[in-house]
Amino acid sequence: MKVWLIIAGLLAASSAQAETTGFDKDRAGAAPAGWKAGVTGGGAPRWEVTADSAAKSKPNVLKQAGQGDFPWCVKEDVSLADGFVEVSFKPLSGEDDQAGGVVWRFKDGDSYYVARGNALENNVSLYYVEKGKRKTLKYVDAPVEKNGWNTLRVEFNGRRIRVALNGKAYIEMDDEHIGGAGAVGVWTKADSVTAFDDFKYGKK
Repeated sequence: MKVWLIIAGLLAASSAQAETTGFDKDRAGAAPAGWKAGVTGGGAPRWEVTADSAAKSKPNVLKQAGQGDFPWCVKEDVSLADGFVEVSFKPLSGEDDQAGGVVWRFKDGDSYYVARGNALENNVSLYYVEKGKRKTLKYVDAPVEKNGWNTLRVEFNGRRIRVALNGKAYIEMDDEHIGGAGAVGVWTKADSVTAFDDFKYGKK
């Protein structure tokens, strides 16, 4: 009996450390409440909550339908140094890119980590952004479904970073370019039109 009580307590503590949003309580036609949208570089991104009958968790998704070098949308009230960030993303269209990603340790639009999957290139990649310039850490071939839901998850603890797509780890490495706490959020590239749902984050 005591063992089950301990397990139940651990599960409750674990769930209390994680937060999930499906954008279902947000007003359609605008960015989610408490989120900040922008772009690294130039362009005119358009982040907005939209109703989608094919949402991973109905009825809404967060969609980026504009264009920009590296559009981002971050949850402003989060400050994580170590933990995880996860999102389901669906690449809808794009001639140059069909990408969906997550950001963490986000200080501002010129300083953060980003991992992304690209359905045109069928790969997963890890970058850091420093002084507004994106720097590549690693590329790995990986199947990314077009017009289908993919789940991207990053776990980060100190220097260690682990990137997984659809439950499979593709990148595990150490890096220390961006330290300390920062916001978490989602990211796209170029002319990618991408839907996001079931955004999760928390401490491990």
